[in-house]
Amino acid sequence: LAQYSTEDANFRVLADGTVLVRHHTRLHGGERTFVVRAWDATGTESSAMVTVRNKGRHSPQGETDPASPVEARWFPGARPGLKRQKRDWVIPPIKVPENERGPFPKNLVQIKSNRDREGKIFYSITGQGADMPPEGVFTIEKETGWMKVTQPLDREAIDKYHLLSHAVSENGKPVEEPMDIIVTVTDQNDNRPQFTQEVFRGSVLEGATPGTSVMQVTATDADDAIESYNGVVAYSILSQVPGEPEKQMFAINRESGAISVIASGLDRERVREYTLVLQAADLDGKGLTTTASAVIEIGDANDNAPQFSPSLYTAEVAENEADLEVVRLSVTDMDEAGSAAWRAVYKIVRGDEGGFFRVSTDSESNEGIVETAKALDFETKKQFVLQVAVTNEVPFVVKLPTSTATVTVNVRDVNEAPIFDPPVKVAEVLEDVPLGHQVTVYTARDPDRMQSQKIKYFVENDRAGWLAIHPESGIVTTRAALDRESYLVKNNTYEAVVLAVDDGSPPATGTGTLLLTLLDVNDNAPELDRQEIMVCNNEPETQLLRILDKDLPPNTSPFRARLTNSSEENWAVEMDAKGEVAMLRLLQPLKADSYSVYLQLFDNQGKGQATVLKATVCECTGIGPAEGCPVGYAAALGAPAILAILGAILALLIILLLLLLFVRRRKVVKEPLLLPEEDTRDNIFYYGEEGGGEEDQDYDLSQLHRGLDARPEVILRNDIVPTLLPAPQYHPRPTNPDEIGNFIHENLKAADTDPTAPPYDTLLVFDFEGSGSEAGSLSSIASASSDQDQDYDYLNEWGSRFRKLADMYGGGVDD
Repeated sequence: LAQYSTEDANFRVLADGTVLVRHHTRLHGGERTFVVRAWDATGTESSAMVTVRNKGRHSPQGETDPASPVEARWFPGARPGLKRQKRDWVIPPIKVPENERGPFPKNLVQIKSNRDREGKIFYSITGQGADMPPEGVFTIEKETGWMKVTQPLDREAIDKYHLLSHAVSENGKPVEEPMDIIVTVTDQNDNRPQFTQEVFRGSVLEGATPGTSVMQVTATDADDAIESYNGVVAYSILSQVPGEPEKQMFAINRESGAISVIASGLDRERVREYTLVLQAADLDGKGLTTTASAVIEIGDANDNAPQFSPSLYTAEVAENEADLEVVRLSVTDMDEAGSAAWRAVYKIVRGDEGGFFRVSTDSESNEGIVETAKALDFETKKQFVLQVAVTNEVPFVVKLPTSTATVTVNVRDVNEAPIFDPPVKVAEVLEDVPLGHQVTVYTARDPDRMQSQKIKYFVENDRAGWLAIHPESGIVTTRAALDRESYLVKNNTYEAVVLAVDDGSPPATGTGTLLLTLLDVNDNAPELDRQEIMVCNNEPETQLLRILDKDLPPNTSPFRARLTNSSEENWAVEMDAKGEVAMLRLLQPLKADSYSVYLQLFDNQGKGQATVLKATVCECTGIGPAEGCPVGYAAALGAPAILAILGAILALLIILLLLLLFVRRRKVVKEPLLLPEEDTRDNIFYYGEEGGGEEDQDYDLSQLHRGLDARPEVILRNDIVPTLLPAPQYHPRPTNPDEIGNFIHENLKAADTDPTAPPYDTLLVFDFEGSGSEAGSLSSIASASSDQDQDYDYLNEWGSRFRKLADMYGGGVDD
């Protein structure tokens, strides 16, 4: 940015180049000229001559008097020895009022250059409003340099125009550096204030004191509020509904629009809502106006105390019942239902020193629920008198008395269960005690001191069945051998549950837990952690066998191990330093096979046990395979084993062959599909021999013919679900002889899918022409009538199957 200075103390230059008058200054001769210097960031200096003239009187809106001379703007000239920088100077802005009536174009300012003495100068302007949108707002006379405005301006659209003026010679060569021209549009009061909302909503608590802030309203004005009052908005309240208890309960800040309380007496129970009509006026309240509404809701404050109704309650509750509802307390409250000032908070203030009761609030009904927090004891206290107070979730805004209620609770006596003392009893016993040994005495007492009752004892939960209890004395004895190593014993402790039942009405049962700590005895011999090992013949590794003992120290390690039954000839065993791991070594190569290694193990107390370890010797080196001997070991199988495997395979093949033969035998032999020559069906017969014709044939055609509907009866099975198949569709005999072939083919397919039809290899009769045919018998072919009396050419119409007959009997007489 450039820095400016002036030699005339009556003027100062702003950072944007605007020249201002410091104070009222008299211009002798009507004008004053002074020099303004400027420096840029690089230190380059330039200067310009500024001439200030009297502009004449001003109208109220700042308009220039048309009769006064219009000010001229001179291109700044360069002083000798100083180099000017392009556009270093900003001429003070030209102010033009908005919404001028004209006539247009109207002169604004005259641009001049000192070079006009040297030759003819042409002037032009560029920038916003000239050759940039909005174009044509400003023009300049080419020869005189008069800059004009061509239309009314709107400050709310564009409040400032930035242009450049140019001066060139007749040949178009610039004679001056472009000069900045700023046109500032001055404001006219042409816009009304506008509220940001038509209806503003706010709230304030009842009983609020004067000065309490309620809400904020806002109105805007598009006019200028910085250099004029056109956009300065002032607020006021025109009316208030309802006008009680005061006509003016609220006030509004005329500058900020903040609404506050100015009078006391707000009461929600009396007036729930106020409606204010607000006004916003520009020119600081003297100009254009607009209105809006403000709705103020009076919020509920806790100015009404809840009251018990009724205030005395009596209830009865059985003893030994915790979390039991005793009684419900009812209250009334004038405050708004559901609000924090209405929701009740109950508290027991007297009579419950032991903490036996608690009180809570029902969120729906606002009732107080008195419950037992702990079980009551009739033998200790038969009656409680409680005093309950009620308040609200929020404190009272004014001092109010607190309502209380008295609740009398009577305790009802019930038969109580016997109580074991202690409820969990611990006893110790050796695990090898004999049967019937007394372990402990576990008894219970009856809390019903007012009743004389007898108690009997039972063992309820004894999963191992080790214990018994005397029904009257409570003496616990063993009825089976104890075992500390049993899976039912956890951390050396066996748990059992004992019951105590009185003879009250109804009987009551108490429970006690007996924790029996079993002391260890040396009743378990040591044993190996595994029973099979695998050893390589070549460079065998030492086998590490961990020894385990179910007993506890000192009946466990250090252990001892020794070989027996001649196992020491091929094997050697020794213990590690801690005496917990037996190290077994193969002394000499053995034939690949499985061997039994006999070991005798002893614990620290000398209790021993013989064990047999299966050792598989493999033809391998080192530690050996992880899951078995190598494949070559299978070759070591003896011949009997191989023969047995082969024999089993052969037997399996023989059984499969017999099954196949049996299945083939059960298959039914199919009948030939072609009929024998002597078969006679339908109404066509073979006449290859001399005979008497049809009359000599004594056949029962009813046995051969089966119509489409004469199907055999099918007996359905009732032991399985039947398979539902669609009924076959048999086609009737066609009227067109050409369709006989298709008719037979389609009905064959239908018969194949018919579950009620005979087997597929049974001859099916699809049609029966009936007896007594109107046509003569085929035997008539050999009758006295000649072949010429019959016309067999119609057989060609029956299809390809009958063309042979047509050829044999038709076609006319041979020559």
